[in-house]
Amino acid sequence: MTPLNEYDQRQIAEAIARAERRTDAELVTVLARRADDYAYLPLFWAAVLALAVPGLLQMLLGWPGIRGLLVANVVLFIGLCLLLRHPRLVGWLIPRAWRRWRASSLARQQFREQNLQRTRGATGVLIFVSEAERHVEILVDQGVEQYLDASARAAIVGRFAEQVRQGRTLQGFVDCIDTCGELLSEHVPRTHARNELPNRLVILD
Repeated sequence: MTPLNEYDQRQIAEAIARAERRTDAELVTVLARRADDYAYLPLFWAAVLALAVPGLLQMLLGWPGIRGLLVANVVLFIGLCLLLRHPRLVGWLIPRAWRRWRASSLARQQFREQNLQRTRGATGVLIFVSEAERHVEILVDQGVEQYLDASARAAIVGRFAEQVRQGRTLQGFVDCIDTCGELLSEHVPRTHARNELPNRLVILD
């Protein structure tokens, strides 16, 4: 993880203020340390393996017996629960697609919770990072979607995600904000002074 101190967070807030001086769009940044603790997945795999392995042995070899099968299920489940709590093993148990889905779901939840859908002119822009999943996403409201379309967002997200992988999350945020501000200033220039949403970085621990 890349801890961001108060000075780093102030740089992000200043970058947002700088961008919003040129556009009516409202930018909000969210940094999640992780999208999920995934505590349920080790339990799920422990239960599946504890049922499957002794069951297969019993079908193929006739061992263990019915009473031994139940004991094996319980003992194996407890052992796997303890073993699969290891952080490195947990990482192997979580499919990448599941990680991306959880991070993307959290991004959409934050779009709603940060009130980005309620800005005047539907100009909300969320810049979201989930560090553990190395997931970066930019969500936009209808008023700016045609100016910051999927292809433009994909290019920005690609650069930002690489910076997150390199541990340069702060620089990624600043570069992303500056790029979004520049693109939006061309099509949604600032027409009046207002700041509907906070400029501070929202951190989800």
